[in-house]
Amino acid sequence: MTLDEALKARKSVRAFRPDPVPLDLLKEILELARCSPSGTNIQPWKVHVVAGETRRRLEEEVLAHRETRPTDASAEFPRTSKRKEPYTTRMRTLGKAMYGLLGIPKGDEAANWRQWGRNYQFFDAPVGLIFTIDKDLDAMSFIDIGIFMQSIMLAAKSRGLDTCSQGAWNSFWSVTRRVLNVPDDEYIVCGMSLGYADETAPVNTLVAEREPLDSFATFHGFA
Repeated sequence: MTLDEALKARKSVRAFRPDPVPLDLLKEILELARCSPSGTNIQPWKVHVVAGETRRRLEEEVLAHRETRPTDASAEFPRTSKRKEPYTTRMRTLGKAMYGLLGIPKGDEAANWRQWGRNYQFFDAPVGLIFTIDKDLDAMSFIDIGIFMQSIMLAAKSRGLDTCSQGAWNSFWSVTRRVLNVPDDEYIVCGMSLGYADETAPVNTLVAEREPLDSFATFHGFA
């Protein structure tokens, strides 16, 4: 698969088959991702790759903690939740399409809560990745983390694997920190599911809309 093909084919997958991903293949993907650029080459990314019993324990303990009305239900680092147009409409359009495919009606809070909890099962993917960053780094280094994650997603897609990046993992971070022994001087930024897509799952037919070029690009100085 070429880079162009991987960019066009990659999408967020929310239902995976249980087929294991070989460790050598995971290392190959991460070896490629480490070539990602970063500001002044500081390479701020750190990633915990979980599978097997550790993944099961993380899933169970986070889901149990989630039911206790915890104080760590949002990110431990500054993050605004305010969104205006056109971002609100884009978000709602995606949500309506996804929950329609899942058969979850609007206003069904119990079903919504259960589906949100699927994040903490990595959507049944056999491999989960948790990304962390040193707390003394600024917002520019979060951009570097995003670039690193995109490299992982494209390298995975070109090898027949699928992914879903998950901001949900920056909630309930105290359990993740304890289970994975994440140092106190690092933020838990987000997570990612990685594995082989379940092509029979209706939710995986979802393809998010993309805005046309002229809606986001302004060209200066061209004849």
